[in-house]
Amino acid sequence: MRIANLAGRLVLVTPEGAVDVQEAGGHRFPSDPQAVYERWDEFRDWAAGADLSGARPYAAADLGAPAPSPRQLLAVGLNYRDHADEAGYTAPEGMPPVFTKFASSISGPVTEVALPEGGRTDWEVELVVVIGRPARAVAEADAWDHVAGLTVGQDLSERVLQMSGPAPQFGLAKSFPGFSPMGPVLVTPDEFDDPDALELTCSVNGEQVQHGSTRQLIFSVPALIAKLSRVLPLLPGDVLYTGTPAGVGLGRTPQRWLRPGDELVSTVQGIGELRQTMTGVR
Repeated sequence: MRIANLAGRLVLVTPEGAVDVQEAGGHRFPSDPQAVYERWDEFRDWAAGADLSGARPYAAADLGAPAPSPRQLLAVGLNYRDHADEAGYTAPEGMPPVFTKFASSISGPVTEVALPEGGRTDWEVELVVVIGRPARAVAEADAWDHVAGLTVGQDLSERVLQMSGPAPQFGLAKSFPGFSPMGPVLVTPDEFDDPDALELTCSVNGEQVQHGSTRQLIFSVPALIAKLSRVLPLLPGDVLYTGTPAGVGLGRTPQRWLRPGDELVSTVQGIGELRQTMTGVR
């Protein structure tokens, strides 16, 4: 199953287009895309037998984030060994570094991003997980049962602010407006041959700068859910950025940063792409 946020309304996505859930369900479910995660099992049961014949074409530019207002937006750092190496860190053991991004930074899959003045903005393509069932002290073997679906994310990062002060400012530096694009759709895990082995790519102006696979995650999606849920409850609709492979601007020689006019395209196998255009300071 694929769902999306089309102009602020929850839709089911088919090869023919989008089906408005509130209309197709006779107002059984609200139009708010975020609200569906509180009734995820009920929604999945309904969607399995829903009449999807009324699908209508849509434009990718009209899509928003599939989880636009989560209560918790968590992100994992250094979760690929090659990225830990390029960043000059030791690969984590036991528990990965985890930080929060602020929900006001969330945007949809096709957007313009204003670059912060005096900053050095970097790219990080990531697989993003949205929680569908409450998770508290979940066993790794059961973790996929708590996932609503997967989507594509960019963890845009302003490195000057990130590295300022006596300790890194991960949360603030990764939470400027538009720094957490997600989409284009949310895909349920059963749609993949292997949800633990998905290819990721990122390009800048058509040049591929990142290429990896979630097979290379140090902590897999189930491992992350198990470890995080032992510390805090993961709630329906919560968002988890799972980490980025090597190839970010920070790790290049010379280092490279996004500039006005750059087009950033991020993909995850079986889900789709994000497309961000950088603009000057607004």
